[in-house]
Amino acid sequence: MTKRRQGEIDVDKVVKPEAAWRRELSDLAFRVTRQQATERAFSHDDFPKGPGRYLCVCCGAALFDQTAKFDSGTGWPSFTAPLPNAPVGEREDRGWFQRRTEVHCRRCDAHLGHVFADGPAPTGLRYCLNGVALRFDPAG
Repeated sequence: MTKRRQGEIDVDKVVKPEAAWRRELSDLAFRVTRQQATERAFSHDDFPKGPGRYLCVCCGAALFDQTAKFDSGTGWPSFTAPLPNAPVGEREDRGWFQRRTEVHCRRCDAHLGHVFADGPAPTGLRYCLNGVALRFDPAG
């Protein structure tokens, strides 16, 4: 692990060879997080409803709180905002002949999903994520 400075937040960078990620992740989780694929809609409607946090499936970084989760009707887990100081980064995505904002884990560079400006208050944002990129921690 290496340490780098990004903005005001120190990020412990997790770097592994592709073979290690393939061993540690399911095939779908590997394709989504490491190759920027997208899982089918409505394939992760089984997330618990109780308190807790959502962690990056690759590195375990705490990313989103259950209180920020909402049902967007899109078929993917949606959140209004990441946790304060969560290692959630954004970058432009011009794939599929469109312009979107990709969301990734800054700690391990895992592709999480996309963020759109059509969410509810208080942020007006919809972090539309792949459920396979997240792991629920009920302890929070």
